[in-house]
Parts: sequence; C-alpha cells; structure tokens
Amino acid sequence: MALRDQLRVLVVDDMSTSRGLIMQALDGMGIRQVGYATDGPGALQTIETAPAHLVISDYNMPGMDGLQLLQALRANARTKGVGFILITGRADAGLIDLGRRFGMNNFLKKPFTPQDLRACIEAVVGRL
Repeated sequence: MALRDQLRVLVVDDMSTSRGLIMQALDGMGIRQVGYATDGPGALQTIETAPAHLVISDYNMPGMDGLQLLQALRANARTKGVGFILITGRADAGLIDLGRRFGMNNFLKKPFTPQDLRACIEAVVGRL
C-alpha cells in the first residue's frame, strides 16, 4: 500500500478558498484521508478525535496563529510527533527560524503550485 493511501492530513486555514486549493491539490496527489479545521482551536479538537500524521496550517489566522497551533501540538504528548507544515505569505527569516525552534517540519510560501506542495510534503513524510 502506497504512503498516500495511509497518510492522514489535517488542513487548517480560516479562508475557505485557500483551504479548498490545498485540499484539491492533496486529492490530485491521491491523498484521500483529509480533514480540515477553520482555526487553531478547531484543529486541536479535530486532531483529538481524528488523529493525523500531518498538519498543514496557514500562519495568519484569527485567535490562534499557525505557530501558536504548532506550540500547542508540540506541548501535547499525543500530538507532539505530528508532522507540521506552515503555509505563509510572509516567509521572512525570523518567522521561519521561530517555527523551526518550535518544531516545524517544513514551510511553504504563498503563492505555491500543487508541485510545490507535493515537494514540501514529501520532504516531511517521504515519497508519495
């Protein structure tokens, strides 16, 4: 069985258009076990009931940004090992360094192509 058939992904983005583009790209890669949340607290709730191997999160979200979500995931024994990809339009060195210190596995700068997303995911989980 291919990795893409087993991989469970959680997409977190408050913008439905962005979320839809990511989910469409994942579907195009053959990744079918995809859930979503519209914000950080929702993602933490979702991952408790439906564990994921990989979280793909936007950075800029109201209430709890992507790095705060990452910190919450890393602070929980059940979710500390989950792969984490941050998507941001503001990929400055300070933000990326902070993400890496918090345990971010990879990041992707907006705008991106489905091929960019695939390469980013494969750098974290291996060949799909």
